[in-house]
Amino acid sequence: MKTIALYPGSFDPITNGHLDILERATNLFETVIVTVAVNNKKDAVFSGDERVELIKECIKNKPWAKNVEVNQFTGLLVDHAQDMNADTLVRGVRQISDFEYEFRMALTNKRLAPEVDTIFLMPDEEFTFISASIVKEVAYWDGDLSSFVPDIVAKALTEKFKDK
Repeated sequence: MKTIALYPGSFDPITNGHLDILERATNLFETVIVTVAVNNKKDAVFSGDERVELIKECIKNKPWAKNVEVNQFTGLLVDHAQDMNADTLVRGVRQISDFEYEFRMALTNKRLAPEVDTIFLMPDEEFTFISASIVKEVAYWDGDLSSFVPDIVAKALTEKFKDK
């Protein structure tokens, strides 16, 4: 049985869809490490540390939170997976366009680290249209975020965009 999985992403911000995937991953693996990718080439709304803290706040009262660790990394994902003794990467796929990109990444990661597998999980149907970029757009224009992200994330986004 595989016991440690990495769930990587930018999580800028974490959405209800991300949380849905995370919860289901905790049913498959003993430990799931949510890994915040910090990419200095992308303009993030939240710093890596802020994203880590938001994720921790979002899951702290969940019954499965004891099976989750949260960290951040820069570099090749498979190197981080090996450092964390993870043998599986968990990736959320909402639609065909996600799959095409994720499939290429999975093949690349397999070439770089043959011992690390990738599994794809689809979010619940109600979350298939949610993306962090849509959430940021709604937040920027002061829209209702309640069906997209947890309250703590909505508050943090509102604060970030208050002086737009």
